[in-house]
Amino acid sequence: MTLQESGEMYLETILVLTKKNTVVRSIDISEYMGVTKPSVSRAIGLLRDGGYVNMDKTGYLTLTPLGEEIALKMYERHKMLTDFFVGLGVDEEVATEDACKIEHHISDETFEAIKRHIK
Repeated sequence: MTLQESGEMYLETILVLTKKNTVVRSIDISEYMGVTKPSVSRAIGLLRDGGYVNMDKTGYLTLTPLGEEIALKMYERHKMLTDFFVGLGVDEEVATEDACKIEHHISDETFEAIKRHIK
């Protein structure tokens, strides 16, 4: 199953929320992303079916190793691109929005080149 941008966003959100809270529920994702609970339910169902997310009996969500790998990749891209743009003088809010758009579409090759350039 090829993950779409929205799926990557959900995985990254679960990762971010896991860093803030000990547990993550669908309602937490809904509030964080500003999307409806039915949208979250549908997305989580697809991510569970794809082997990216687990949900226990109480509704707590965790990333599978595959889901965590993708979430960490998106998170690294997001943080590094945001910092890079801010370093160029871009307003932090704009830098964050642009990084969010780019992180899902940039090739591994180009991202690795940016990482080398920054270091």
